[in-house]
Amino acid sequence: MTLLSVSGLTKRFGGLAAVDEVSFDVEEGTVTGLIGPNGAGKSTLFSMIAGAQRPTSGRLLFDGREVTGWQPHQAAAAGVGRTFQLMRVFGSMTVLENLRTAAYLRHRSKPAARSHAAEICAFAGLEEVAHRPAATLTGATKKRLELARALATSPRLLLLDEVLSGLTPTETAAAIELIGSVHGQGITIVLVEHVMQVVMSLCPRLVVLDFGKLIFDGSPEDAVRDHAVLDAYLGA
Repeated sequence: MTLLSVSGLTKRFGGLAAVDEVSFDVEEGTVTGLIGPNGAGKSTLFSMIAGAQRPTSGRLLFDGREVTGWQPHQAAAAGVGRTFQLMRVFGSMTVLENLRTAAYLRHRSKPAARSHAAEICAFAGLEEVAHRPAATLTGATKKRLELARALATSPRLLLLDEVLSGLTPTETAAAIELIGSVHGQGITIVLVEHVMQVVMSLCPRLVVLDFGKLIFDGSPEDAVRDHAVLDAYLGA
C-alpha cells in the first residue's frame, strides 16, 4: 500500500526552486534512501512532507488523504515523525523527559506517557543516560535521543535527516542496527544520508535529487551505474 505520495512537489524561494516538481511514492513498510549533493533540496522536501514548509505547488498525499500544506502538528498526529540535520533536543530536560514530551501525543495520561517513554528509552539503548540532561550527552547519543523522541510519537512514517553523520564507525554500526530494529517494527522509513556504503546497506531503493530535481529512482546497484548520479553525487 502506498503510504506517501509526492506529486509534482515544488518549493520556490523567490526565483530559486529548492525542490522542482519532484514526484515519487513510498510504500508502507519500506526503507527509502533520499540522497544528493548539498543543496539538492532533501531537507526542504522533508520539511514539506512534515508540514514545516508549505509547497509552492504540487500535491502531497498521506495514507490516501490529501495533506498538501498541512501543519507540523497535523503531520505528527497523522503519524509522521522526523529528526533534524541540526539536533534539536530539549537540553535542560532529561532524556526521559524529552521522550515523555513526545509520548503525550498518543498518551494523554501521565502514567501511560511515562510507561511508553520508558519502553522507547530501553528500545533505543538510552537507559544508562535516562536521567541525565540532554545537553550533557555526546553528539552520537543526542542523535540517538532525537530518533527515540520521534519514535515516542508512534509514527507510521519516520523521516531521518542525516542521523549517521559525524559518527565513528562503531557508533555508525550501532545506529544502523537501531534503524534496522525500527524498520523491523513495521515503521516506514525515508532516510537522508551522504555515506553511500551506509545507504546501500540500509536502503533497497534510492531517490536521488540534484538542484531540486529528481534525477534517479531505483536500486542502489543501478544508482552507482547511472551517469546522472555519478556526475551529480558520486563524481564521474
